[in-house]
Amino acid sequence: MPVCRLLEGFCAGQPYQGPCYGLILGENMKTSDFDYDLPEELIAQTPLKDRDASRLLVLDRKTGEIQHKVFRDLPQILRPGDTLILNDSRVIPARLLGNKIPGGAAIEFLLLERREEDVWEIITRPGRKALPGTRFSFGDGRLVGEILEVLPDGNRIAKFSYQGEFYALLDEIGQIPLPHYITKKLEDRQRYQTVYARRNGSAAAPTAGLHFTPQLLETLKKQGVNIGTVTLHVGLGTFRPVKAEEIEQHHMHSERYTVPEETAALIRQTKKSGGRVIAVGTTSCRTLEAVAQDHGGEVVACSGSTNLFLYPGGKSRFQVLDGLITNFHLPKSTLIMLVSAFAGYEHTMEAYRVAVQERYRFYSFGDAMLIL
Repeated sequence: MPVCRLLEGFCAGQPYQGPCYGLILGENMKTSDFDYDLPEELIAQTPLKDRDASRLLVLDRKTGEIQHKVFRDLPQILRPGDTLILNDSRVIPARLLGNKIPGGAAIEFLLLERREEDVWEIITRPGRKALPGTRFSFGDGRLVGEILEVLPDGNRIAKFSYQGEFYALLDEIGQIPLPHYITKKLEDRQRYQTVYARRNGSAAAPTAGLHFTPQLLETLKKQGVNIGTVTLHVGLGTFRPVKAEEIEQHHMHSERYTVPEETAALIRQTKKSGGRVIAVGTTSCRTLEAVAQDHGGEVVACSGSTNLFLYPGGKSRFQVLDGLITNFHLPKSTLIMLVSAFAGYEHTMEAYRVAVQERYRFYSFGDAMLIL
């Protein structure tokens, strides 16, 4: 437990409206403050048969009260006029297994981010074989990648040549890159996609959305819950542990996002009418809060990239969100820090303790939490 306490009453001169995100009294928080014990058997290795059958821990971020529900109970929890914001990014089969040209030595490419037409930032294994000018063949020569540059962090820039449409070819010859803690083979790779995934580009799924079904979304719409979308392409930096002892010394990874005009207008109308804006996943959360931070607290239609790091005591504050749907995250990760900033550190860590005690399923294929 950190030597700190969230300020109650007022925060930087603003009336108290829940946990204080901007001030912490006492010592700065450490990365180790976000550690917790998790039995290995609680790490979900496979998705449930029914997406919306996952358990749902509902946390009141003002009082810390916890309720235990099922995800398909969501229509009974949300209100007409509330707005859910989904991330419609689609996971691409970003893992490519191939061979060096010439020589045939085995190589693995992991696509991280599209820099420009047919040019990607990648991770290679083994790296020593991927020097500038080296070429590699994938899918029996249907896709060829040439290394253009080695970046300071060891990642590479590669340019691809092929016939046909790039993403269609990836669907045929690529593999979905699952997180390292999932050791079982995924029989149906569509289960690592949300049902509303539309825009190619993610190296990992926005997993809070995996619990939704078309039927559940339709039920929510019929009862007056609005649905909006943003796009944030998830990078593998999401899974990197925070190695710095002091949280503020961590360098946050950057991810690209797009907010369409219809979503920005929907959020403005929701706020005006007194509804709640609820982000589905930390990726949707980061998108909305990053845009608001850059535009005077307003969500506007735009595209860009963000390395926004939200954590208790950080300079950045929540200006848009009234609620968050999220899965249970890795210890000492930026994701559990974000949740702690939104719900309050004590409330969050107690919710995780209860989730372990009640044997919730954790991580990408695990259960969910709704914070209101």
